[in-house]
Amino acid sequence: QVQLVESGGGLVQAGGSLRLSCAASGRTSVTSAMGWFRQAPGKERVFVATTSWSYGNTYYASYADSVKGRFTISRDNAENALYLQMNSLKPEDAAVYYCAAGLVGGADAKGYDYWGQGTQVTVSS
Repeated sequence: QVQLVESGGGLVQAGGSLRLSCAASGRTSVTSAMGWFRQAPGKERVFVATTSWSYGNTYYASYADSVKGRFTISRDNAENALYLQMNSLKPEDAAVYYCAAGLVGGADAKGYDYWGQGTQVTVSS
């Protein structure tokens, strides 16, 4: 089992920044892929960003078009942590953000086996 705990959410004005963190514990050997999803009220959970092992011992990162150029995903394996730096936030970025981990990863939520409880991000206009 893997436990994921998100933190760093909060209220920010449009144009501002937030940094989300996700602490992983337990069987982290199965977390080769980690990602962020978000869910706004009344909407489905959607992909935000993901990072997973690539050839040459490097990490591959991928982003939803809506956040590309504004958000940056990173991970610290020594700390078993995942981060999401969010800049130039817009009101439409407001949502509950979820950390996810698994062996497959990708933009489909089915590629993840473990999920955190989520952290709320509110963006005022």
